[in-house]
Amino acid sequence: MSGVEPFDAVDVIRAQRDRTGLSEDALRWMVDAYTREYVTDAQMSAFAMAVLLNGMERSEIRVLTDAMIATGERMSFAGLGKTTVDKHSTGGVGDKITLPLAPLVASFGVAVPQLSGRGLGHTGGTLDKLESIPGWRAALSNDEMSAQLRDVGAVICAAGSGLAPADKRLYALRDVTGTVEAVPLIASSIMSKKIAEGTASLVLDVKVGSGAFMHDLGKARELAQTMVALGADSGVSTTALITDMDTPLGRAVGNANEVRESVEVLAGGGPADVVELTVALAREMLTLAGRPDVDVEAALRDGRAMDVWRAMIRAQDGDPDAALPTPRETHTVTAAASGTLTRLDAWDVGIAAWRLGAGRARPQDDVAHAAGVQLHVKPGDTVVAGQPIATLGADDASRIPRALEALENAWTIAAPERSRHDNRPLAARSIVLERITA
Repeated sequence: MSGVEPFDAVDVIRAQRDRTGLSEDALRWMVDAYTREYVTDAQMSAFAMAVLLNGMERSEIRVLTDAMIATGERMSFAGLGKTTVDKHSTGGVGDKITLPLAPLVASFGVAVPQLSGRGLGHTGGTLDKLESIPGWRAALSNDEMSAQLRDVGAVICAAGSGLAPADKRLYALRDVTGTVEAVPLIASSIMSKKIAEGTASLVLDVKVGSGAFMHDLGKARELAQTMVALGADSGVSTTALITDMDTPLGRAVGNANEVRESVEVLAGGGPADVVELTVALAREMLTLAGRPDVDVEAALRDGRAMDVWRAMIRAQDGDPDAALPTPRETHTVTAAASGTLTRLDAWDVGIAAWRLGAGRARPQDDVAHAAGVQLHVKPGDTVVAGQPIATLGADDASRIPRALEALENAWTIAAPERSRHDNRPLAARSIVLERITA
């Protein structure tokens, strides 16, 4: 091989900057050359900024995504003998939905390969939550993963480094160059890994609101539509739900306490909003898997989903009966006045949980599995002065004051006389805002 590169990074950057036409071959080369470290971080930063400012056509995003997939391995579950369906959430505060959802869907004979990650920022990731279960193991080989899908039906584990390695480099770069918000880059990042994972169908949970990655409904819709189109273009049946993330999901925000709440849902209880979203996503997944008429709620009531959960945890060396970590220090915040809770800000609660130790500021940081916030009320609830609103938990008491600062303006309590004039109970609002299909 001559060693002469077929393109020049500066020309690719200019083409994207000036929108003079970016060829498929040039775009594929740019991704490959960056993965090989021939294209520098500075050059890819300039390209990413040009994408943020100018956007990309659907065909270009498809090529970008496919080029990222091509930098690594591509898994296949063709020999599994089961239909596969996956779910991806763009993340939010108290978003523990994967935990009850995977075993629930698997209880109907559908295989659910859920490759997940650890959190960075104001919330823990799915693996952080599950690692609060004594003995539970996130790292599985491809053979172990396939065996668990065949025998149990559901697996939640760490994504291997071989899936779309280009995304790992580009993801880190976006975070430090002000290009995180670029929809083509978000969509290709998520979908490159999901398509490489080899699932036959995919349901996306695109969150919007104060505690979400996307704060604007229009941008969330654009992202959902872009990812659904990428799935369709790649032969993966894909739908998306846009869901509300102005208020934390459920009453538990943290790691171990979110596992407890997930088990409550699997036992037929749990907070209404967590159950609502779990059931809605399960119906979407089962419809894509060819099982549209099953009774999803029944599998929560009769213990089928719980049986799969316990088998899934045991298969990864966890003890589903073991006691979960509890915080060494707690502090309860009470209502300053009586009335109706009309607002509970997801972002503020998430920051409080992060400051308590439930999240991490750097990838190498550890999370405190017992840390987090337990909410005692949700919007629409009537409260009286002195009633507990939230309990903060931490392993280090010195973390509590800054967490309290984050909660100073986290909720609004309307006076009783004002509350009577509200036309619709806040609790009656649906968490699912829109459904996006190809």
